[in-house]
Amino acid sequence: MGAAVTAVSLSKAHTFSKGSQYSIRLVTGEGVAGDAHCGKSVQHVHHKSQDPSQPNLRQVHLIQSELHDELQYAGLNVAPGQMGENITTRGVDIISLPLGTRLKIGSTAVVELTGLRSTCAKLNKIHSGLLKAVQPYDENGNIVRKAGVMSIVIRGAEIRPGDPIQVELPNYPHQPLPVL
Repeated sequence: MGAAVTAVSLSKAHTFSKGSQYSIRLVTGEGVAGDAHCGKSVQHVHHKSQDPSQPNLRQVHLIQSELHDELQYAGLNVAPGQMGENITTRGVDIISLPLGTRLKIGSTAVVELTGLRSTCAKLNKIHSGLLKAVQPYDENGNIVRKAGVMSIVIRGAEIRPGDPIQVELPNYPHQPLPVL
């Protein structure tokens, strides 16, 4: 089986975790309909307090389910949506994709990757040690960010678990995803 969506989630309020849904609707240029982070300008509470006119580069948060598998193996059971993601994927290493990569989800929806998700200590409220598990250090002392990617909606549509994901890389030279 190729890359696919395994879960979709949203929260109407600015809560850390998002509830699982049967489907979600992506809105072009805004994000997930009904989600607190939906909007053309920044909706993240911290970033909005700094400059509410910033464009919303965090419209849709994606995490790969392989991270959930890794965490479960380490004794940290985390459900889809619990770390705030809207879309949980399987079969594509989303955190290693370059800036501007487009993911076609289902037959119509398209999101464009804008950056790696910055993490905070709130993850430790889910499980003690979760922040360290999703943000370890490599052998050179550099932070490895595993908590997913952020994206903007290029073409909206309804998506649901089981929808296939196709990866379209941007033109060369590729740039790494910045931390958002």
